[in-house]
Amino acid sequence: MPEPDSLDRISREIVPCRRCARLVGWREKVALEKRAMFRDQEYWGRPVPGFGDPEAVLWIIGLAPAAHGGNRTGRVFTGDRSGDFLFRCLYETGWARYPSSWGINDGQRLDGAWISAAVRCAPPENRPSPEEFGNCRPFLWREYHQLGHVRAVLVFGKLALGEWFSLMREEAPAVFRKTPSFAHGMKFAYPPPHPLLFVSYHPSQRNTQTGLLTEAMLCDLLESIRSSV
Repeated sequence: MPEPDSLDRISREIVPCRRCARLVGWREKVALEKRAMFRDQEYWGRPVPGFGDPEAVLWIIGLAPAAHGGNRTGRVFTGDRSGDFLFRCLYETGWARYPSSWGINDGQRLDGAWISAAVRCAPPENRPSPEEFGNCRPFLWREYHQLGHVRAVLVFGKLALGEWFSLMREEAPAVFRKTPSFAHGMKFAYPPPHPLLFVSYHPSQRNTQTGLLTEAMLCDLLESIRSSV
């Protein structure tokens, strides 16, 4: 009898994936060469599955693991400055147990939230190709159908917004016909059973250091989501 689909099964199938030759080559090259400050650590160097609360009401979707963050630690938004920024905000707004995320054994837990990457492998120059988005989309699609309590989705960045609409057009093409222009703080409501959609700048080091995205901005958005669900 076939095993029923589940978040655990999806994660197990994500980790050994070698579908995208360019991404496989890059993630393994980075894991072998390493950054000097992490030279004594063993890199994960594989696709990074989703992480969080299986009963999540909020689904957060980023672009892809960072080369020396998730590609090193094996957990999305973990082990880099983007993750530090995000988890401080998640902690301040009650979605995370701790204000930092440095490794898979740090005890971090999410309460009511699940985090995924649209593309599961670290891409060169943080830019997945359309084909790579398409190859990962079935994993995102299956997660969507297993996260049965999700009432809001938060996407980080223009590319993740586009991928969300590509995903949803497969289910409801008339509702998600056109991807809207990107702007931080946007909120979209759709007919049930589709979740609310919230949009944020990506918490990349560039965006946070330049002040394009501040902790106050992201915390305000996360609080707004909580009050909406």
